[in-house]
Amino acid sequence: MGVQPSACQSQQSAPALEQPAADAAGGSATETPAAPGRRAGIPAVAQGYFLFPIKPGQENFLAGSMGELRPNHFHGGLDIKTDGRVDLPVYASADGYVSRLKQSSFGYGNVLYITHPNGLTTVYGHLNSFKGPAAEELRRQQYTKQTYELELFFEPGQFAVKRGEVVALSGNTGGSVGPHVHWEVRTATGHQLNPLQWGGFAEIQDHVAPVVQAFAVEALGIAARVEGRFGKRVFVPKAPLADGSYAWPDTIAASGSVGLLVQGFDRFDKVWNKNGIQQATVLVNGQQVYQHTIDDVPFPDGSRQINRHVDYEWRATQGRQFEKLFVDDGNDLSMYTTGPGKGRLTVEPGQVYNVEIRLADSYGNTTPLRLVLRGEEPAYFHTRSAAVKTPALSYDISRNLLVVKTSDPDTAAVAGPVTLLRGGRRLTLRPSYTDQSQSTYLYDLRAGRPDSIRFGNLTRRFTREALIPAGREFGFATANLSLGFGPKTLFDTLYLQTSYQQGLWTVHLPRTPLYENLALTLRPDTPPADLRRSAIYSVTAKGGKGYVGGKWSPDGSSITASVRGFGQFRILTDTTPPSGRLLSKGANGVVFKVGDDLSGLASYQLEVNGQFRLLRYEHKNATLFTERSDTLGPALRGPATLRLTDQAGNEKVINVVL
Repeated sequence: MGVQPSACQSQQSAPALEQPAADAAGGSATETPAAPGRRAGIPAVAQGYFLFPIKPGQENFLAGSMGELRPNHFHGGLDIKTDGRVDLPVYASADGYVSRLKQSSFGYGNVLYITHPNGLTTVYGHLNSFKGPAAEELRRQQYTKQTYELELFFEPGQFAVKRGEVVALSGNTGGSVGPHVHWEVRTATGHQLNPLQWGGFAEIQDHVAPVVQAFAVEALGIAARVEGRFGKRVFVPKAPLADGSYAWPDTIAASGSVGLLVQGFDRFDKVWNKNGIQQATVLVNGQQVYQHTIDDVPFPDGSRQINRHVDYEWRATQGRQFEKLFVDDGNDLSMYTTGPGKGRLTVEPGQVYNVEIRLADSYGNTTPLRLVLRGEEPAYFHTRSAAVKTPALSYDISRNLLVVKTSDPDTAAVAGPVTLLRGGRRLTLRPSYTDQSQSTYLYDLRAGRPDSIRFGNLTRRFTREALIPAGREFGFATANLSLGFGPKTLFDTLYLQTSYQQGLWTVHLPRTPLYENLALTLRPDTPPADLRRSAIYSVTAKGGKGYVGGKWSPDGSSITASVRGFGQFRILTDTTPPSGRLLSKGANGVVFKVGDDLSGLASYQLEVNGQFRLLRYEHKNATLFTERSDTLGPALRGPATLRLTDQAGNEKVINVVL
């Protein structure tokens, strides 16, 4: 599609450059919320039905709360502190049966699932060990299958447990960063529920209201402005008022479709760690226009929707984690209560909007933040900066908008125009405003993508090679790579850019999140000599490497893998086997130190006198060790062989005498 000549007018006057229909559907700031309907299918739970699983009846503390904002997921339950140590008794929260056991070095580590008569399942993660007949069956299956990393599913009634029965000991396994128990409640369809929503846990006390760190107002459409500017304006309130509320003292000028965002945290009694905020509500002129309550998160797929719930790009580039107080395109979570505008506010010139943002925790402690928006007609303004000495030209993309910025020491009352070029067509853009000698120009890319952008004697090539639509399958290919997008790979329309140079593939920008995986195919200039040991690796600017893997085509000309994020990639060959050495041996068992310099450890096996002996892997300290409770394996005496294999298939054999 070419650049549309009809758009060749000022942003202030051209209908073609006003807020597009998709943005204009935001509705007014006083819309009436629709019914939430998000609790359908969840069984009623009486207060006191669930027993607190750690030190029931005693004071407890939480390291993490339900719905906290974690990298790529909402925290799906409660992290219960265990006094900084392992092996505290873990109690079954209600009658039921052990429906699932898993032992792993990553994720939830050693995790136990108990399914209850009401259809809900409680989950207990990062355990050190399991107790009871189900644990014995797991150990037997580990020796039968000759692997420690194992997941088993059990039938109803096979391993029944009673409320208050000790089913495990607490630990620090998997992805935990300290001793604790991760406890959650799930529905039969996998939704993670907030255990605190039913109340009744005297073990956890909370009389502390949430804290507001910052808030932001963002222009969401081409005609929208905040304090005369496009983009996001961040405001940091001072200390709360005497009643615990926050208030922004100055009126904020805005126009068009805008969205609110907030950053904050919560705390429980007697602890200093920061926890998540359970609920946020927005009222405009006393009428509710938005609310989200993080009591129900679809797992696992829905949890990645956190990357649409928060401002992912702002977090990646600025380090601040803002929650959007509007439902952005591509976000299909059911935890929101909004009207047709999904929380977006349409600010009209001459109108005043009294906004209150209420942040609440699971115990009903609430913190209000009050601010005032004043509708103001957008108008061109020009301020100068003596620091600007030479012209400059850059651009970025915000949603569907091309945002061009120029810097110019020229002192003219109105900054010069920018020209978009595509083939023989030209489109002239006038500046929306000039702030400190930097001018901003806006253009809706749905009217067509330019080839290049010109400002005076400066020209920049427009590097976005294709428009990739969300919601359907789509393929993209160059001479060096191919990308396969599924119906749910993207949250929103993507303006894709890729590059290849000397064995380094750049696939778009890591500040843009993926919802589901992307199929990535790389075609090297010269295939590596050893295909079997060569794979795709993600690489960072600081030299970090992460094994991705991949499958080579029959002719060895390309390799394909599934990736979860954009970034930079290389094809590397790993010919170095893993390393390992015996750290200790004795009555308590044996411990090996292991490692691998590139692809990472894939498998391990210990034989003592020719018989398999179970080893447990702890990736946090890179050790393999036997468990003292293991009575099924051979005695740890005599000649032993440890075989280590990495992801590339390199093997290391270590012979020792125990």
